[in-house]
Order: sequence, then C-alpha cells, then structure tokens
Amino acid sequence: MRSVIPVSRMSTVDLIVIELRKAILAGALPTGGSIGEVEIAAQLGVSRGPLREAAQRLVQEGLLVSVPGRGLRVRTIGPGDIPDLYEARCAIEAHAARLLAADSDARAVGELEACFARLVEASDGEDAVAIGDADIAFHRHLVDLVGSRRLSAAIDTLLAETRIASLSDPDGYQVRRTVSPTYRALLDAIRAGDAASAARALRRQFGDAIARLTGEDDGVETIESSLGEEPPAFPRIEPAHGV
Repeated sequence: MRSVIPVSRMSTVDLIVIELRKAILAGALPTGGSIGEVEIAAQLGVSRGPLREAAQRLVQEGLLVSVPGRGLRVRTIGPGDIPDLYEARCAIEAHAARLLAADSDARAVGELEACFARLVEASDGEDAVAIGDADIAFHRHLVDLVGSRRLSAAIDTLLAETRIASLSDPDGYQVRRTVSPTYRALLDAIRAGDAASAARALRRQFGDAIARLTGEDDGVETIESSLGEEPPAFPRIEPAHGV
C-alpha cells in the first residue's frame, strides 16, 4: 500500500500574517501608525479573532508593538537603534560570507552574481522600493546559501527591521541611487576564497549605510519615495482550515 502524506494548508492566521507583513514592509501601514482592526478585518473577510492572533505573531517578530492604552502600532526604528541593527546583521552576514568564501562554490557565486545584476538593473531606474527590494534579496540570499534554517530566520527578522528603519525616516523612504562598490568587492572576495576580505567588504558597506541612515553622511545621492499616503487595501483571503 502507498502511504499518503497529508498536504498541510496555511491557516487563516498564517494568511493574515502574510498580508499584514507585506503591508508593513511596503509602507502601506506607516510606521508608528495604528492597526485598524475593524477595517482590516472587513477587507480581509475575517473576524477580529484571527486578525488579533496574526497581529500578535508580528509583535513577536518585532514588526508591531503593543502600546498600553493605544493598541497595536507599526514599529518605529529610529537612528539610535541603527548601529546595533547593522552590528547584528554583520555578525550573521559576515559569517555567511566567510563560509561561502571557504567553500568556493561556483554555483553559489553565480546565484549571488544574478542577485547583484538585479540590484544594478533596479538602481538604473527611479523606483526606490524596487531598489530596496533588490538589495534585501541580495543579502537574504547571501545567508540562505549557507543552508542554515536558523540563520535564515534570523536574517529575515533583521532585514525586516532594516526596512522599517528606512520607512521610519521622517523625510520618507530613501535608498542609495548608485550601487556601492563594496558589493563587487564582496563578490570578488568570495570567488577568490578570501574570507577576511569578504567580511571587510560587508563591514565597509554597513558602515556607509549607518552613516547615511543616521544623517552623519548626507553626501550620498538617494532616491526617495513617499509611502503610506494612500489607505492600505487588503485582498480578501480564501477560507482555510484553522484560525
């Protein structure tokens, strides 16, 4: 007899988490703004129970915060937290870069080159969100190539916080217009098996990012995008097993 392995389905709560996370990271739910439970639940076609459960998951992820007397709000990350955020990212990403350099896997380098090419292509345009997405995709893939589920989960959280830090800028969402030369230095170092140089390239890149995001360096040309000006629109989700 053939054994049948049941296919797991996402629960309603899982689907709500996905939609809320997308809205937060796209700036549709602005940083510091409250979560309108009634309106969001109506748009999604769900009750407030599973919406609240989904929101609590995002509190655990650090995307939402619970403010006493004011309910749930989208998290804000100010300049004071940015150096620590990038220090944590460097610990994970530099480790990943060292491992990839030591392995000298041509396939991995090729995949990173493809991510880099997409970042360069996006940077030739005027869409700040597309550039930011391509940048995040590069750094996420750098860690995913290590093959560690825990490292990938950790970097996902830190990259989401990085996006929120950018969205928290009172001048609007800004990204660097030109691609930093540290990306090419990082890729060349990984290809050459030079772990130390790969880690140094990342630290230089993150140092530049910290200076820009904290206002210490305002000489870098940026592309800006005003997000969160339109009310968020959520699609109705399909009924699923569980809540």
